[in-house]
Amino acid sequence: MLILSFTAWLVLNGLSAHAAHTQALLVLAAETARPGDTVLAGVQLRMDPRWHTYWRNSGASGIATTIKWNLPPGVTAGPIRWPVPEKLPDEDLTTYIYTNEVVLLVPLKLAADVPAGPLQLQAEVSWLECEVGCVPGAESVKATLNISTETKPSKDAALIDTWQAKLPKDGTGLSARAWWPDAATNNSRALLLEWNSTAAASQADFFPDASEDFEVQAATERVPADAGKISLRTVVKRMTNDWPQQVSGLLIQQSGATRSAYEVTLPILLSTTATASRFTSSRFTPPVLASSLWQMLLYAFLGGLILNVMPCVLPVIALKILGFVGQAKDDPRRVRKLGLIYALGVMVSFLVLAGLVIGVKAAGHKAGWGMQFGNPQFLVALTALVTLVALNLFGLFEINPGARVMDAAGTLASKHGPAGAFFNGVLATILATPCTAPFLGAALGFAFAQSAGMIVLMFMVVALGLASPYVLLSWQPAWLKFLPKPGAWMERFKVAMGFPMLATAVWLFSLIPLHYGRRALWLGLFLVILALAAWIYGEFFQRARAHRWLGLTAALILLVGGYLYAVEGQLRWRSPVPDSSLAGPLKESPDGIDWQRWSPAAVAQARAQGRPVFVDFTADWCLTCQANKRLAIDIPSVRAKLKEINAVALLGDYTRLPDDITTELNRYGRAGVPLVLVYPRTLSEPPQVLPEALTPGIVLDALQRAAQ
Repeated sequence: MLILSFTAWLVLNGLSAHAAHTQALLVLAAETARPGDTVLAGVQLRMDPRWHTYWRNSGASGIATTIKWNLPPGVTAGPIRWPVPEKLPDEDLTTYIYTNEVVLLVPLKLAADVPAGPLQLQAEVSWLECEVGCVPGAESVKATLNISTETKPSKDAALIDTWQAKLPKDGTGLSARAWWPDAATNNSRALLLEWNSTAAASQADFFPDASEDFEVQAATERVPADAGKISLRTVVKRMTNDWPQQVSGLLIQQSGATRSAYEVTLPILLSTTATASRFTSSRFTPPVLASSLWQMLLYAFLGGLILNVMPCVLPVIALKILGFVGQAKDDPRRVRKLGLIYALGVMVSFLVLAGLVIGVKAAGHKAGWGMQFGNPQFLVALTALVTLVALNLFGLFEINPGARVMDAAGTLASKHGPAGAFFNGVLATILATPCTAPFLGAALGFAFAQSAGMIVLMFMVVALGLASPYVLLSWQPAWLKFLPKPGAWMERFKVAMGFPMLATAVWLFSLIPLHYGRRALWLGLFLVILALAAWIYGEFFQRARAHRWLGLTAALILLVGGYLYAVEGQLRWRSPVPDSSLAGPLKESPDGIDWQRWSPAAVAQARAQGRPVFVDFTADWCLTCQANKRLAIDIPSVRAKLKEINAVALLGDYTRLPDDITTELNRYGRAGVPLVLVYPRTLSEPPQVLPEALTPGIVLDALQRAAQ
């Protein structure tokens, strides 16, 4: 194998040969694109009959195709996305190949300041094509992409869509696991792989990724498994003194004529019992994955219930309390009706979130709780919306849906009619998503790994938990007598509640520079213009008696002009700046924790040195994460403990939802941050998984255990 691979490499890199059996072409999904877009490119390889090229892991012989880009400034190429290959067993030389045709997909990211006009894209493509013998091939491919103010698909868009459908799917929903069932025999060791399967599979296989440290044998054996599961046995041969800690590749299953492939990266456990111990080794770890569906549903309900007292939802809770005070003397039937409408707003919002998760997973991407807060356009829109709600509470204007626009009873945020009840339910859901309550992370982590129907069910139960206190109060009007009597204080209280809502807007605004850099200041200017327009609208249109159209016109001019100039022209909210967070410092203060950036390699390196490892997966938009950091992590006692036990502190920044961290969260049964792991010194022991809400005692106790 090594001789064949080396010979092929030598021919491909040192000798010139003419490849007459494969033709290469560069195709683009878009003919015209805008600055800031990501355009999918494809290197199309067409092979003559009986000839083939190779996958990213060529197997026992062959060489993977390479693409070396020559791109203009402002264009960055991502990694190759490899369609699922075929397996070619040939005695002891099993390879993974493409026949007839393949399109290797590569995302091309355009900078926000890339100039308008044509861009010449060029790449040098090298491959090895084989039949009985092998011939190296190389070709320079070119294509032109026009930069303009709109995006237009190209004539090859359908071809690229076809090959996108042939990419492997995300395997995080399979609950896959890998473990060593037996001790090693010299340099070989059996490896078992197991995953969930909703359909009866007639065939199953594993296509491993290549590694310089070990080799996963191509031969696999189907072994008995529980109902709804697939188990495979293969053999790993090590090339170094250490056995691998994880394995990656494609899980393949075939039902009839349908073949499915799933991309996975799996930690290798010591035995099947290690799977359970991984989640129960710490007294802080809830027994989640071993729990029944009913337990998960209970966790979902309790998590939704606890969300009501999380800081994200407090401004909306204050509005609901004010609403109940105002309803104290209403007809009980109307009170019950408004309570149900509020619950409907919550449930519809959670149903939309469930649909978003299902759609993202179906598209082959990774989904996470609060993932919308990683979208810069969503943050801009939500910041403006929450600012408007705060201004409304301050009384600058009223939003009155009804028979006439801006001229009927009831206010969207502060009045308590059906529209206000429904809107408060929607707003409570939106503001709840940056928080992860106790029990909720476990329930959502379970849900995200299940089918679409189960995701919807779990999200609906969370919604019931969030809405239940208000529905219960609305159906028990006798309990409302304990609330203060309605009076003039209610108007002052409403204005006072504008301040926490304004604080929420300020917090949202603080996230904008992560996506737009210094351009975020222009959103601040727009919010000032928005406030001025709202004041003019309320003062000179809603409360004026004459020339009201002048007030409306002035407000609209300010609003439209401010949006076009500040948001579209200067902020350029459709084109966030490239992710430059990796270049920034991790240590916030001289005496703070000496954080390093998280990666699986960083964990492996630190553990190989025999050092405890403290990992904090966090995000700037996660309020629970920030509370943990201020109250239980980045504090003097924890800093001292980390130094005392010589621990490595790793920070996983989930602010912009990187896929590798999503995968790691799913691996530990979580659908979002926070997730804090504490790895012990002993290499064979699994990490402790700490709860969502931390105290200094929990963290210090976990670090002490890790040092033993």
